[in-house]
Amino acid sequence: MQKEEMLKCLDEWEFKISAYDLLLSTAYFDDETIAPSDGKDYRYDRFAYIASENHKLRTDQKMKEILDALSKEDLDSKDKRRVELLSKDFKEMEKIPFDVYENYTKLTLESASKWHEAKNNDDYKIFEPYLKKVITAKRELALYRYPDQDVYDTLLGDFEMGMTKAKYDPFFDLIKKELLPLIEKVKEAKAIDDSFIFKFYDKERQVPLMAKLNDLLGFDKSWGYMGVSMHPFTSGLSSNDVRVTTFYDEYNIASAIYSIVHEDGHAFYEHQMDRNFDGTILKAVSSGMHESQSRLLENCIGRRKSFIKNYYPYLRSLYPEILKDVSLEDFYKAVNASKPSFIRTDADELTYPIHILIRYELEKGLYDGTITSDDLDKKWADMYEKYLGIRPQSAKLGILQDIHWSDGSFGYFPTYALGSAVSAQIMHHLAKDMDIDTVLENGDIQKITDWLRDNFQKYGYLYDLDDLLKVTFDEGFDPHYYIDYLKDKYTKLYNL
Repeated sequence: MQKEEMLKCLDEWEFKISAYDLLLSTAYFDDETIAPSDGKDYRYDRFAYIASENHKLRTDQKMKEILDALSKEDLDSKDKRRVELLSKDFKEMEKIPFDVYENYTKLTLESASKWHEAKNNDDYKIFEPYLKKVITAKRELALYRYPDQDVYDTLLGDFEMGMTKAKYDPFFDLIKKELLPLIEKVKEAKAIDDSFIFKFYDKERQVPLMAKLNDLLGFDKSWGYMGVSMHPFTSGLSSNDVRVTTFYDEYNIASAIYSIVHEDGHAFYEHQMDRNFDGTILKAVSSGMHESQSRLLENCIGRRKSFIKNYYPYLRSLYPEILKDVSLEDFYKAVNASKPSFIRTDADELTYPIHILIRYELEKGLYDGTITSDDLDKKWADMYEKYLGIRPQSAKLGILQDIHWSDGSFGYFPTYALGSAVSAQIMHHLAKDMDIDTVLENGDIQKITDWLRDNFQKYGYLYDLDDLLKVTFDEGFDPHYYIDYLKDKYTKLYNL
């Protein structure tokens, strides 16, 4: 078979895979937003069946031969990368027995359902047996793929290729060394008044606010849709079909605002990748790369006073009974105030990486045998007391706050910290090319999103994260940008 014919087969195969992925992603979005809960058993049986058919397609032996042959051909950079990523994916998938994969898919769907039930009832016991099964099943899947490799290294690599404990440990050690003392200094400093953030902000008036934020950022209805879910997320079905969800928190207006800004960061990445990558594995960028964009928009841009200036007058007009005496400066300080808190998604920038550190240490312990899955809710609380000096008194504030363990996403959490660190590095280079505050004050946010497209997002998964930083900025990942950014910001904010 000639190279051109093999590439045509590859295109047709990826098209079929993308069709299954589209179906499953659309079904997942519906399941998390609008689907009636009583229909879940019927849906989950069929979701599992579709996933298993997708597994069959992804392990088609004819394609293995074509991938092996193409790996020896002279290909352009795009096709070479496709073959490399698809070959890796194929070799991993074919090692997992069909029935094991199908059962695992059904387990994670049931587990996610039980997580919702447990969180609604604030009862960890509802979710605990499912979480234990998922932890065990995830270990089994990892060992099928790489029987001689450390299990947690395999799981970390699933979300950021090449990342291992040996690479993450120094990163989190740096966070502990540099940020824990700063957190203690901030605790001792004069507190910033953020009490008005936690007043009652009725949902009805939040709806037009979220629409205003989307308009401000350039999230357009021609390619984007916003729904509502318990845990906000983004589904990139294609470059021109990107769906985000938000959550209207009536007792934390900052959480409501910045959850949608965060998801819009993900959405722009999906929308602004090279359109030719749609339906290919080059669209499936790593989690750390994705989080760098969402955390950048949420924090490095969204919490700047020059950005807040664009939406605060409107917010104030919606809730005059709460904000009439709150100045722009007061609001800016409040949404950046730092103090230990229980909920990761609501955490300030300074304490946020500690939330990730806690999850990293728990996950690492679960898979190296130093931590058992028994009483994991108590071990979670112990970690919060150790690192942040606070102890959650309910599962809802503790182990039930995140959905990610319910679907087996062990190894995913560290990418939130990695992405946050990369966002600071990107911002350093963005500031060389434009006066960010002047651009934001002029409401010309598209200038920034265009820059992100041209310097980062358009490449999709053509490169690994570290290689992309080298291609674009002529340097690899450097966490010291992140440490310096946080030290500078919070030293000034608290007059330390």
